[in-house]
Amino acid sequence: MIDFTVSKNVAAMQPSSTIKAMQAAQALRASGADVIDLSVGEPDFDTPEFIKEAAWDALKHGKTKYTATAGIKALQDNLVKFYADQFGTEYKPSQVMATSGGKQAIFNAVVTAVNPGEEILIPKPYWVSFPEIAHFAGAKPVYIDTEETNFVLTAEQVKAAITPNSKLIILNSPSNPSGRVIPAGEFRKIVEVCHEHNILIISDECYLLFVYPPNEVFTAATLPAELRENICIAGSFSKTYAMTGWRMGYTIAREEWTKAMLKVQSHSTSHPASFAQYACAAALERWSESSAAIQDMLAEYEKRRAWFVPALQNIPGFKCDMPEGAFYAFPDVRGALKEGQGEMKVSDDLAKLLLEKAHVVTTDGAGFGAEGFVRISYAASMDRLQEAVERIRKVLEV
Repeated sequence: MIDFTVSKNVAAMQPSSTIKAMQAAQALRASGADVIDLSVGEPDFDTPEFIKEAAWDALKHGKTKYTATAGIKALQDNLVKFYADQFGTEYKPSQVMATSGGKQAIFNAVVTAVNPGEEILIPKPYWVSFPEIAHFAGAKPVYIDTEETNFVLTAEQVKAAITPNSKLIILNSPSNPSGRVIPAGEFRKIVEVCHEHNILIISDECYLLFVYPPNEVFTAATLPAELRENICIAGSFSKTYAMTGWRMGYTIAREEWTKAMLKVQSHSTSHPASFAQYACAAALERWSESSAAIQDMLAEYEKRRAWFVPALQNIPGFKCDMPEGAFYAFPDVRGALKEGQGEMKVSDDLAKLLLEKAHVVTTDGAGFGAEGFVRISYAASMDRLQEAVERIRKVLEV
């Protein structure tokens, strides 16, 4: 048998900790346990009915063939119109492409922008895939620790991290996993620093519309044209429209960058599923219906957040700031580790304890670059959140 050796770039990658947690939940559930899975970054709402009907209509009318790599014209046009109507921007369809989820959008942007050995600046905590995509591209992740600013990135932190080898930075606001939001003014300062040093930017806006008042929705698309030249916006339909399984995302970038990403995508997925593209085009075109569904979800998340975060703060050893966006709490559990049971020394030990003893699934913060924290999703019913808090409290009070 011929030996198989994994490539160096792939060998440097780590498996997704969020997928690992989800698989652990599935295995425990299969054994008959009553599992409360708060590890998954997935809305617990159904896709709006009119979006599903648009997909079904596309299927019925035979819209099941190949599309252009960048996506169907209606989706490109509707994305341009959406950003123009909501944010006053001026983009062209040639700057827009559809991708198979937000993850592919970021992957395409990274591999077309960096060369092996170049540095990608990644603020901590980060979404688990950011450093692994960097490794795949042969780039070097350079982490920016933001704990001293309560996980809100600042322009000064970015400036201090830049080296002559810095090529790109990935920004994510609202943040997965912390739910923190970079204020619009600070975001612009960060972009200005990057522009000054000729550093490209990927703005991951997966949770763009999930921002709680008095904080305001902000997209890099609203920045002046000269600052947008270095920015690729990576967006997703997954969270906003409760369409995680549809695997639909998009990028908006200057034409040269978009053409390069199209080249990559033409040799990987070719394009997202055709009927899913028609569904997303309908979601944007029928914005009044989409907006109503989004506001309903946001109101429910806000209600849960208002109860859940203080409840976590009242668990011995937990400290948790109030997130401004997304649907995650990211408590500091180092106090619980100090006072915990047996050999519980790191946050992964706590996550395993909660899984095994409380049947509550969380995600170890180390996978997000923040040892001593855990990510807990509140995209679950209030009853399940209340039950989860009670179970955690009982386990930790033993």
